[in-house]
Amino acid sequence: MRRLLSFDEAIASAALALMTLIPLVEIALRPLHGKGIDNAPLLVQHLGLALAMFGALLAERGGHLTSLGNGFATARNPLVRAASTAFAKGSASVLCGMLGSASWNFVTSELEAGRELAYGIPVWGVQALMPAGFVLLGLKLGSRCSRYRIASLLLGVALTATGFIFARHFNDATLPLAPLALWLVLALLAGAPIFTILGGLALALFWSEGQPLASVPLSHYQITVNPSLPALPLFTLAGLVFARSGAAGRLGTLFTACFGGGVTGTAIAAALLCSFFTAFTGGSGVTILALGGLLLPLLRDAGFPERKGISLVTSASALGVLLAPSVPLIMYAIIARVPINTMFLAGIVPALVMVASLLLVGGYLRRGGIATDAETKQPRPDARTALSAAWAARWEILAPLVAIGSLVSGVATPTESAALTAAYAILTQAIAHRELDWALLRRCLADCAQVIGGVMLILGMALGLTNYLVDAGIPDAAVEWVQQTLPNKFAFLVALNVFLFLAGALMEIYAAIVVLVPLLLPVAISYGIDPVHFGVIFLAVMEMGFLCPPAGMNIFFASAMFAKPIREVAVSVLPALLAIFLGALAISWLPWLATGLPGWLR
Repeated sequence: MRRLLSFDEAIASAALALMTLIPLVEIALRPLHGKGIDNAPLLVQHLGLALAMFGALLAERGGHLTSLGNGFATARNPLVRAASTAFAKGSASVLCGMLGSASWNFVTSELEAGRELAYGIPVWGVQALMPAGFVLLGLKLGSRCSRYRIASLLLGVALTATGFIFARHFNDATLPLAPLALWLVLALLAGAPIFTILGGLALALFWSEGQPLASVPLSHYQITVNPSLPALPLFTLAGLVFARSGAAGRLGTLFTACFGGGVTGTAIAAALLCSFFTAFTGGSGVTILALGGLLLPLLRDAGFPERKGISLVTSASALGVLLAPSVPLIMYAIIARVPINTMFLAGIVPALVMVASLLLVGGYLRRGGIATDAETKQPRPDARTALSAAWAARWEILAPLVAIGSLVSGVATPTESAALTAAYAILTQAIAHRELDWALLRRCLADCAQVIGGVMLILGMALGLTNYLVDAGIPDAAVEWVQQTLPNKFAFLVALNVFLFLAGALMEIYAAIVVLVPLLLPVAISYGIDPVHFGVIFLAVMEMGFLCPPAGMNIFFASAMFAKPIREVAVSVLPALLAIFLGALAISWLPWLATGLPGWLR
């Protein structure tokens, strides 16, 4: 029975493993034979589609499909809770059936083309994973509507089939938007997964115009097989391997030795270490879980009150978004069509500015209410200890050089650079440190598949919605309206920062990138703002979203990690929010912070 339940984990993990191995084989064969595996990039990209669909199934099984919140599912009345959960899961099941039908329409249109990937593998055969994945998701979500096995099975089949048949029957029809939009709003408030709401809204908009529903799965297919997208799961895998092994402890020892164990040194070490880890793991929540238990005792020993220590770890874990190879940084480069290596370089100086702003403006270096270094008898920076710690952490220190150096130097493509980094992380932790065994590697593969599967579904559905908005001329209308409302560039920058702050509090960062960047980037360009500078501003302000409910996942992770009420954690990070906002304003008004380093190296 367990094997049957874990088929999604097996397929997603196998896809991720092949995505790592194929680029490595390609790198090895090119110098020897002048060419590598036939159509290797296309094979890797289509493995990304398999990872997206079966990773999403794995995420659903683990309860990790992103939603706006539990909504009425947290009501005190048990009947309201049960009804809300049933409505959210049932609506999601019907929507998955609709998406499955639309995906099948897309696959049948591709059957006639008869294209092949490589070695006789038809393209449509991989594309068929989309309708299969959506139908399986619908069955699983629908089965959550009841606790009784027979009833749950019948509900899963009935609800998914209802959505599938409805979409198939009205495929070429024109339907009113208002009833569908109202249903989607209610499902969102009840706690339905965000990808179903975005996908349902895209379907509703195309229905209202009488356009083909296959446009939505087409967008999902386009984003999942994007040439740069395989870098996302591979860099995330590398970060998770480091997070699950003893890398955090070795880096913590190194940073403490470099900056000392006093108030100032420990605060700087904690902020830099959290930022570094978030850049590699792709999720600030993972950083809190990996480093929270290590850093909070260090901060306490340095004299920090517990609440202030929790605040620093929670807020600093949001700051790695601008550092390579962070997933949002790569995602922005893909959506905005900016070279990934340019964005990697552009984020370095602004990331340091954000860390400095957090420490100085956030008050984490002030001595008020904190014991002095003499009172806590903490060690000062020591060159000999630092060298010893650096030698112990030498493999982790070299990881950014492997990731960024291979890409910036032109030795490897973004996908090959990510594969090299993932392989480097696995080999160093398994062989050099002997901390990674097969069981832990399997867990890392599964965790990565869950994270990326849920993210890719959101990206695909959000892109379908964005494509509709672009076709409807919304960005052009936005440019005209904003230019009439805001007279100059600086007024626009202030308004942009405020708007993105609110958006970050309400939207998951990956959905925000796909939905908002195509709308806001043309407006920014019309004011003479460089796309690279805009991307850094966008991500810097979005970092605040990690600290603001309802989308601020850092607060929830910190609450669970440190066993503190959510309200207490939320109040503790308020000074950090102000500091990050001021840092983002500084980056907005000084474009050379973002564009200077890439321009100089170019």
